[in-house]
Amino acid sequence: MTSNTPSLDLVEFIETQILPKYAEFDRAHNMEHVTRVIRNSLELVRATGADVNMVYTIAAYHDLGMCGHRADHHMRGGKILAADARLKKWFSIEQIKIMKEAVEDHRASASRSPRSIYGKIVAEADRDIDPDRIIRRCIQFGLANYPEKSVEEHWARFKEHMASKYSKDGYIKLWIPNSPNAKRLNELRTIIEQPQQLREAFDRIFPEEAAISDTKSK
Repeated sequence: MTSNTPSLDLVEFIETQILPKYAEFDRAHNMEHVTRVIRNSLELVRATGADVNMVYTIAAYHDLGMCGHRADHHMRGGKILAADARLKKWFSIEQIKIMKEAVEDHRASASRSPRSIYGKIVAEADRDIDPDRIIRRCIQFGLANYPEKSVEEHWARFKEHMASKYSKDGYIKLWIPNSPNAKRLNELRTIIEQPQQLREAFDRIFPEEAAISDTKSK
């Protein structure tokens, strides 16, 4: 029977050497985010028959590329994983290659399907489509990267991003059949299709996140 618990020594390494790096990233890609992606990934292990240690490691490394530009963070993250010689304690060269490709393939805007089940798992886990959380993370990213924008400019960026990524014509794709994300994506699309409802959600969450952002910048 497939286990969904990674080895204890691997967990210790990841928790002490890898996860703390997420404290350096913006609030949309922080420790809370990577922990959630790990949890979501592990929940897909039994359904897919994937190797739990590989799944766990991919999820832990998937956003390490945020140490540079966001646009190519997935490619940078794959290189970081592949270059980490410490992983040879647990994985073969071929397994590390598969994990590198999975990190490279996790980005929502990717034009092609992930090359393995491991890429599909982390891509699906990274979606974590909860309407309120998605809206909040989009606002967090805007505040962290465009602090000079006015509220209305943030709204314009937010609205454009939500439509281009999550609407029925958006680029996001789900790779695991019948995952919980499918139902929640439909809920989010219903909000996007109703501009007043989307604006109400923005107006409710933006002041909260702006206040936190102001506090952190002082």
